[in-house]
Amino acid sequence: MTIEIYVDADACPVKAEVYRVAERYGIKVFVVSGQLVAIPLNPLIERAVVGDKFDAADDWIAARAHPRSIVVTADIPLAQRALAAGATVIGNTGKPFTKDSIGMAMASRELMSQLRAMGEITGGPKPMAGKDKSRFLSALDEAVNRLKRAS
Repeated sequence: MTIEIYVDADACPVKAEVYRVAERYGIKVFVVSGQLVAIPLNPLIERAVVGDKFDAADDWIAARAHPRSIVVTADIPLAQRALAAGATVIGNTGKPFTKDSIGMAMASRELMSQLRAMGEITGGPKPMAGKDKSRFLSALDEAVNRLKRAS
């Protein structure tokens, strides 16, 4: 089975970084979204527009994730599903999701949801910084190399 990268693309700020790494290593990328997202003309990059049904992109990615795939997402429930399929999962800021960390991430997500519902928190996540993109590139490169060594 070959290495593949699945990008939860609707709000992904690191698509260009994914494309760069994929081209360097010759890895297939699936850019999955609910609406049309521009992608480079490259045979390694394939777009999957799955419609606007709730969680359609997550369902598409989770159904295809496997132990030699890398999933790029900030969506914690999708990260949990991809980990269950054996995939490597990296958040948009380069922070990996792991079997050890996903439980705490899910609990934090639930707590933040409750705080937002009570009006205690009104803002979203902080904007991406240059160091976040750099950390992401490093994490993705490391994940690709780890999977290549394992084959």
